[in-house]
Amino acid sequence: MNLLALETSTDPGSIALWHGGELIARNCPPGLSNSETLLPLAAAILSEARVGFADLDAIAFASGPGSFTGLRVACGVAQGLAFAHDLPLVAVGTLDAMALSSGGERVIVALDARMGEVYFGSFVHGRQQGEIGVYRPEAVPLPQSSGWLACGNGLAVYPLLRERLSPFVDAWQAELMPTAEAVARLAMARYERGERLDPAEAVPLYVRDKVAKTVLERLAVGGKA
Repeated sequence: MNLLALETSTDPGSIALWHGGELIARNCPPGLSNSETLLPLAAAILSEARVGFADLDAIAFASGPGSFTGLRVACGVAQGLAFAHDLPLVAVGTLDAMALSSGGERVIVALDARMGEVYFGSFVHGRQQGEIGVYRPEAVPLPQSSGWLACGNGLAVYPLLRERLSPFVDAWQAELMPTAEAVARLAMARYERGERLDPAEAVPLYVRDKVAKTVLERLAVGGKA
């Protein structure tokens, strides 16, 4: 089984190859855009494993939420490769992959969404609880019980969020970020269950439909015009 995974929800992105029962993972070079480095890195990691694009069984990509531009890059590159080599796609939620990386059983994920907000979701034994949403720190829905693990850079960016979650959280991983390795691991299981996409059906999961705030919105929260 050969599966290539792309993750560009944040900067820098990363890439992973499942090959021969092992994972090879690499980060995109810092200081350059993911759009510049993702495809050359994919070619390099396949060359390292002595695998061609035609030898792949599927391509996985982190579908979101995350950076609007980053999500379009991963989805677009995945679609292009899939069309070119007649391969199926596997879409994996960014927060799902982060929950897996945390190693926890009951996981809260908070990824910085910029504009004073976080992408927020909760998972129990890998199953998403409710909907993924985007919230201001003071509006994040609180869990109904204790014993959670919380992860994601939203915890470090917004101290108020960590303060509000403290009564319910036993362990913190504020440094945890999305990785292609976690995307690949989830994608393997989904591929084997038959959860595959036609490339034409692949779309990013934006969660919100605004890229930037207007001048009035920034001024309303104390920002600059």
